Amino acid sequence: MRFEKKVWLASPTMHGDELKYMQEAYSTNWMSTVGKNIDEVERLVTEKVGCKYAVALGAGTAALHLCTRLAGEALYGRAPAGKGSLSGHKVFCSDMTFAATLNPVAYENGEAVFIDSERDTWNMDPVALERAFEKYPDVRLVVLVHLYGTPAKVDEIRAICDRHNALLIEDAAESLGATYKGKQTGTFGDYSAISFNGNKIITGSSGGMFLTDSEKDAAQVRKWSTQSREPRPWYEHEEIGYNYRMSNVIAGVVRGQIPYLEEHIAQKKAIYERYKAGFAGLPVQMNPYDAANSVPNYWLSCMLIDESAVKNVSPEKILGVLTEMNAEGRPIWKPMHMQPVYREHSFVTAAGTDVGADIFARGLCLPSDNKMTPEQQDAIIAAIRECFAASKI
Repeated sequence: MRFEKKVWLASPTMHGDELKYMQEAYSTNWMSTVGKNIDEVERLVTEKVGCKYAVALGAGTAALHLCTRLAGEALYGRAPAGKGSLSGHKVFCSDMTFAATLNPVAYENGEAVFIDSERDTWNMDPVALERAFEKYPDVRLVVLVHLYGTPAKVDEIRAICDRHNALLIEDAAESLGATYKGKQTGTFGDYSAISFNGNKIITGSSGGMFLTDSEKDAAQVRKWSTQSREPRPWYEHEEIGYNYRMSNVIAGVVRGQIPYLEEHIAQKKAIYERYKAGFAGLPVQMNPYDAANSVPNYWLSCMLIDESAVKNVSPEKILGVLTEMNAEGRPIWKPMHMQPVYREHSFVTAAGTDVGADIFARGLCLPSDNKMTPEQQDAIIAAIRECFAASKI
């Protein structure tokens, strides 16, 4: 079966209010980086997430960059222009993630050290993190990701950070609406970030947000994100700044999206559960989560093929079948320690086993668009089951 209209991995789901708020920005001529939409988006996010302050920015990467600079300056002081706040310092980073998580470490001239994943949630392994501190006891910064909308083992990671007097940056770009022990992700880091990229569970087509309970940090991020202009009649700059503030037009899209967060999560959960039921009896498992302590937002449904079957039915084979059906899948994030740009960087595992590389080799992301119909998903499930049947597995 080939779908007439492509079934996407994850695409924006619009509801109508987005256009109303964009039109409001246009008709009132607030088309720049100030306006009611920005104010409302920041207010709505603080209410949803449960933090005191939110700063709307042009991208999740911008939010992560300013988290990183704040952490660097808190730890090591303000760096002179042309020299990053992490110069000469290592930072422990989640290994299996998108490059945007840790590229800001390089922006600030730091050196990322990659911490392997664990099996229970596919997130940073606390055992590997503790080993990393044993190897590099001077490190004072950790960057943690909640992969595919699944919360990491926050308490364990936080306790290790506290023991070693380290700050925690929380990349919640993929996990808006997910909770750990009843508390929203985006509230566990010393500095936290979310994303509104086009494929996220809530989107502005682009955009991101810095989250904090610190009025001082929020003010600093607002300043940096508007080119670090001093309050003078003329343009005066005492430190390096960036053009990172969110547009009032983009904020209109996000503003129209936020009321539908819970609806989107419910739709994503239904997709995950339908895959899980549909794959019953196959030598596969879905991306895991800690059901006792966390509730994911189910942003992407992923599958991991058993070692006994992967030689006959590889992720590449299934992705090829999806392509023939006009459906979009994708490989699991390639671990950062395997990326050419970071191949010289250190990588720490829990016990010498490269968990992230194994998940990358046997896993794939399934079509998870919340506009996919049950009939389309059933056809995808049937095609995947046929892959295993044809291989007599």
